[in-house]
Amino acid sequence: MEFPPATPIVYRPNVAAILMNQEDRIFVAERINIRGAWQFPQGGIDEGEDAETALFRELAEEIGVSRDRLQVLERRDGYRYAFTKNRLKYGIYGGQEQTYFRCRFTGTDADFNLAATHQEFAQWRWILPHEFQMTWVPRFKRAVYRAVFADFFGIELEMPRD
Repeated sequence: MEFPPATPIVYRPNVAAILMNQEDRIFVAERINIRGAWQFPQGGIDEGEDAETALFRELAEEIGVSRDRLQVLERRDGYRYAFTKNRLKYGIYGGQEQTYFRCRFTGTDADFNLAATHQEFAQWRWILPHEFQMTWVPRFKRAVYRAVFADFFGIELEMPRD
C-alpha cells in the first residue's frame, strides 16, 4: 500500500530573548493563561523585519523593555519545534524556527511592564540558569530549551520523566 507523501512542516520565523542582569541571573516569565509555565519572551518575525528588529519589538510589546536597556551579547539560530496535534498557527505554520539572543539587561526592575501592549505573562522573576526547571516547559518545546541551556550556559538540564 502506498501512502501520499507527508506535507512538510512550514516553520514560522521566531525570536527568543535570554535577558541577563548584572548578577548573571536570567529573566523568566509565567504565561498568563498557563499557571506554572515559565519561559523566555519570544515572538514571530513579521514580514519585512530582520531577527534583531523583531527581538526589540517583541521585548517592548511583551515586557515593556526598550532597546536602549539591552545589549546583544550572543545570537544563535536554528532551534526548531513542531506544534502538537498537527496544530497550525495562522493556518500555515506547523512549528517555529527560533533565533535566540542572549542580552545584557542594563535597566532596573522598574523598566518591566508586563501589560505594555497585550499581556502574555502574569509575573516574572530573575533566576540563575541552573535553577530553570524543564517541567515549566510544554513537552513539545523541551528539546529546544535543553539545547539552548547547553549552548548558551553549558548546562545539561534534566528531562522530566512525565
